[in-house]
Amino acid sequence: IPENRIYFMSAKSNWWSAGDNGPSGPDTEMFYDITPGGLNLKSKEEFIEADKGQKVVEIWNNVFMEYEMKDGVVIGKLSQKNVDTGSGLERVAMVLQKKDNVFDTDLFSPIIVKIKKLSNSDDIRAQRIIADHIRTAVFLISDRTTPSNTGRGYVLRKLLRRARYHLNSIGGRDSTLASLVPDVISLYKQTEYELGNKRENIENIIKAEENQFNEVIESGKSKIEKIIKEKNGISGEDAFVLFSTFGFPLELTKEIAKENSVEVDVVGFIEKLADHQKLSRTSSTGMFKGGLANHNEKTIKLHTAHHLLLAALQEKFGAEIKQKGSNITEERLRMDFSFNRKITQEEVGEIEGLVNKYIKNNYTVVRREMPRIEAEKLGAQMEFGAKYPDIVSVYFIEDENGKIISKEFCGGPHAEKTGVLGNFKILKEESVSAGIRRIKAVLQ
Repeated sequence: IPENRIYFMSAKSNWWSAGDNGPSGPDTEMFYDITPGGLNLKSKEEFIEADKGQKVVEIWNNVFMEYEMKDGVVIGKLSQKNVDTGSGLERVAMVLQKKDNVFDTDLFSPIIVKIKKLSNSDDIRAQRIIADHIRTAVFLISDRTTPSNTGRGYVLRKLLRRARYHLNSIGGRDSTLASLVPDVISLYKQTEYELGNKRENIENIIKAEENQFNEVIESGKSKIEKIIKEKNGISGEDAFVLFSTFGFPLELTKEIAKENSVEVDVVGFIEKLADHQKLSRTSSTGMFKGGLANHNEKTIKLHTAHHLLLAALQEKFGAEIKQKGSNITEERLRMDFSFNRKITQEEVGEIEGLVNKYIKNNYTVVRREMPRIEAEKLGAQMEFGAKYPDIVSVYFIEDENGKIISKEFCGGPHAEKTGVLGNFKILKEESVSAGIRRIKAVLQ
């Protein structure tokens, strides 16, 4: 590299750390000129202006890890030094393919071509949002994330709903995001082999989320427009109503507000959401993390049946079924789980039958303590959203030959044998929210 293209920058621009405490050091950043004719930069000042104008793009970074920081201050040199190097692979592809943005590379262009056909629109920004979000959604669902209102599921829901909103806005109302799934898979199937086998499941989850959102999107948008017209802004309470009633993620409400040049009270929304979550937590005061608060015989049996129910759901519908919530009393058990459609009466009967088969086979219930990492490697089921210590309790339900029917992180207690539980009966199966179903059941 010619010396006149190497510029010394201040620590504000070229110093990396892992935070206020930990390793840190100066870094070099490599930029590529993406303008058609080349800028022929001759000074640091010209480079800074080109960077601000997005005429150059960073494609590589080396961090020379040699200093230790404490409370934001360098306190000395590290005994072990290293160079931490990283590259933006999509940006490298952009440079090699002589493009000025990643969306024109072969990583995105086939998806965008399909979006143009679905919408008959030249809105570049909307096309790029849809392409980026659908690609991310495909990989999230492939990794067993399902749309929900919490955690990773909420990230997925936000992506799909924002993409759906933009597809509608550019004339793709009669098209589906799910129809883009084959295009995403086609791009990555040579390296991500499992995507092809999961195509149908990915499409079904996206279709279900689209259908759910399409039912409320127009009424929700009308509600936003009415609020803006009447109040010239969106309060925290209004934003929360849009979120809880119409399924509008806060980010989408903010985007629509921005299109109409008004503000959203984000702080007020967060306060309303926190109040709602506090009320929701009071409904589960009969449980504590990983086990039962009530240790009487009826509750213990229902707790064991709860594990069998999750095992039955996974045997019937696949390992991607995840528990999303639970509540157990002396009278009944309740389980919330990820699933993207209504369960038929025939399927309810089959699930009941599986649980009763497990009970009749009189499997052994065994508690084992082990490192959390080992339990995760074994595939033990975890309570949604829970934090676990380094050493955990895992309950296994297994036959006499050691075949495992169920394995879950759990504090217990449980029945020692499934044969003592009695007859399992599902009372009700219903929807809790998009992508989340609920079963209530008893032992007779």
